[in-house]
Amino acid sequence: MRILLSLLLALVATGFAYGQEPDLLPPEQAFRFEVSAGQDVITVEWDAADGYYLYRKRFGFQSQTPGLPLGEPRFPEGETHEDEFFGRMEIYRGQFSIDIPVTRSTTAGESLQLEIRSQGCADIGLCYPPQTWTREVILPPAEPSGKQDLLSLIAAPGGGEEFLPPDEAFRFSAEAVNRGWIELNWQIADGYYLYRHSLEFLTLDEAQSIGEPLIPEGKRKQDEFFGEVEVYYRELSIRLPVALAGKPSLELQVGYQGCAEDGICYPPIKRDVSLRMDNLPVADPAPAASAPVSEQDRLATLIRDGALPWVVAMFFGFGLLLAFTPCVLPMVPILSSIIVGHGSSMSTRRAFSLSLVFVLAMSLTYTVAGVAAALLGQNLQAAFQHPLILIGFSAVFVVLALAMFDVYELQMPAAIQTRLTETSQKQAGGTLVGAGVMGFLSALIVGPCVAAPLAAALIVIGQSGDAVRGGSALFALSLGMGMPLLAFGASAGKLLPKAGAWMEAVKKFFGLLLLGVAIWMLERIIPPAATLALWGLLLLMSGIFMGALDSLQPGAATGRRLGKGLGLVALLYGVLLLVGAASGGSDPFRPLQGLIGEQSQTQSLKFTYVKSNSDLDRQLAAAASNGQLAMLDFYADWCVDCKKMERYTFVEPAVIASLEGMVLLKADVTANDDPDKKLLQRFGIFGPPTIAFFGPDGREVRAFRQVGFASAEEFSAHVDRFVEQAGQ
Repeated sequence: MRILLSLLLALVATGFAYGQEPDLLPPEQAFRFEVSAGQDVITVEWDAADGYYLYRKRFGFQSQTPGLPLGEPRFPEGETHEDEFFGRMEIYRGQFSIDIPVTRSTTAGESLQLEIRSQGCADIGLCYPPQTWTREVILPPAEPSGKQDLLSLIAAPGGGEEFLPPDEAFRFSAEAVNRGWIELNWQIADGYYLYRHSLEFLTLDEAQSIGEPLIPEGKRKQDEFFGEVEVYYRELSIRLPVALAGKPSLELQVGYQGCAEDGICYPPIKRDVSLRMDNLPVADPAPAASAPVSEQDRLATLIRDGALPWVVAMFFGFGLLLAFTPCVLPMVPILSSIIVGHGSSMSTRRAFSLSLVFVLAMSLTYTVAGVAAALLGQNLQAAFQHPLILIGFSAVFVVLALAMFDVYELQMPAAIQTRLTETSQKQAGGTLVGAGVMGFLSALIVGPCVAAPLAAALIVIGQSGDAVRGGSALFALSLGMGMPLLAFGASAGKLLPKAGAWMEAVKKFFGLLLLGVAIWMLERIIPPAATLALWGLLLLMSGIFMGALDSLQPGAATGRRLGKGLGLVALLYGVLLLVGAASGGSDPFRPLQGLIGEQSQTQSLKFTYVKSNSDLDRQLAAAASNGQLAMLDFYADWCVDCKKMERYTFVEPAVIASLEGMVLLKADVTANDDPDKKLLQRFGIFGPPTIAFFGPDGREVRAFRQVGFASAEEFSAHVDRFVEQAGQ
């Protein structure tokens, strides 16, 4: 609209100038130019009158003569000008020249019809409308050169060295990644190169459009025809954003030109591309090079393009960081119970072997499941969050915990007691098979939440099909997460108390930890108040085991007194949790909020739930019609980090203030049914928590996609950056 308005003002101002201001120069006098030609370059020399200037971005040069295509113009450095219509622009005053490369073939004539477009202004505040001139340019006779045009080489008998056909020298392919962008690839033969300035992209369907291509940096080369140019050797990959305008296929023309080193130059090549894209997931185009890039996309680029040893090392480090998140810590008591269950005879070597088998089984399982999930476009982990599976697996932990408490010696049928004892001994009794089984199950059910490194690996596998690179990153990530487990398990074998009362206390301690893991898993599917009650009961039991209700002898040791004190604290806090659960509380850190009438601040954020793509489209269309920004939160009851976001992030006043005025949407994908899967596939998301942000046009700004848990401070700053950029 600014450009249209400026042109309208220019037309009005021009008419006024010609009618009322006789001293104002007409454009052909204000902007004089002359055209000259060399062997392979056309030079346009400009002379802008005093008080007048030309915009660099408004220049355009086009050859109207077949067989004489133009290259990328070479502009001199201009001056920066703050324009009232177009903002900050680069302009030229006085005398300057522009060089335009031209490619000549033997079939072309000795003259060229050059179309020149430009636009300029006068300092008094008047802008001329865009001007177009046509000039006939006489080219000098072509001189023989060691680097000949391919057509002349073919025409000459005995052409000398044999060169590859262009389709073999520059093997071109196009691939649709999703409905937002495509990837163009060239495999360039040894001894050949492509010019950057020769790359052209043109939609053949007027309704469709393309964005700014993401072109990697090439190598600088001193070319005998074009001077210093940028070229590409061996391979070139370009990402091109596209807008299909509702069409099922993209119709595109790609142009390029290359040469043989110390040999021939091929004529410009045009390739028509037709890509069927309606069966692909919807995603925004790849972000522009100058735009911010989301963390998972940056890591995905690292996996695709980085040296594999460096990728493995980086993701191993990311795994170490993820090892201390609440999604991985529950594996500690699982592994510890395996070691402790073996008894006082556990050696350090044996403990290390069990830990290694557990970690390797966990890593291999998570890698295989992740690769399969990415290739199938499914969230396989979600399949293991079914309530029946979670209840069954929690029951296993309860069985193991009861074994630690020697409950099986109570009045229980002999057949069941024998079977439970055998099962518990196989899993927790120190066998390598048991450690492997527990590592396998833990990876699927207790496994880590979706985080940026995990999402990056799944993106690479899902989009490129490169299971080797993506799988290597996943395996390194899993090993990193397992290193603290390995260290803890090995040390347990060394620090484990020998025979005596301490051994019984240690067993009961790990039995309580296993019960904690069972509650941690059940809280994904049971009401918050019930979860609070279970944590209260566990703390009550812990306090009793620590001797909170036992009397102290007058000469009791310091350790005994300290244990009783901690037991009393656990007992009292457990009572608070039970009271809080009875009064409708849900937060273990604020158990009495329901009793004292405190209202959860989470209610201040009013989310609108969407179930399907059509629901989402309606909400985004409504937001766009009002010029509002939107946020879509992918949530699931079995997602630990999702609950953390609701409990610790979305309740903070700073976050609520940052989201003010924004349309807040939530997609609950707990059921993982067909609508949920289609919604996830639309955005290429492999699991929650993932939060997408949408601009005032209703399109996702992918660079600001948030994957994994973020603290209130981090999330508030992230939202503020998005709002700031979306408002520009």
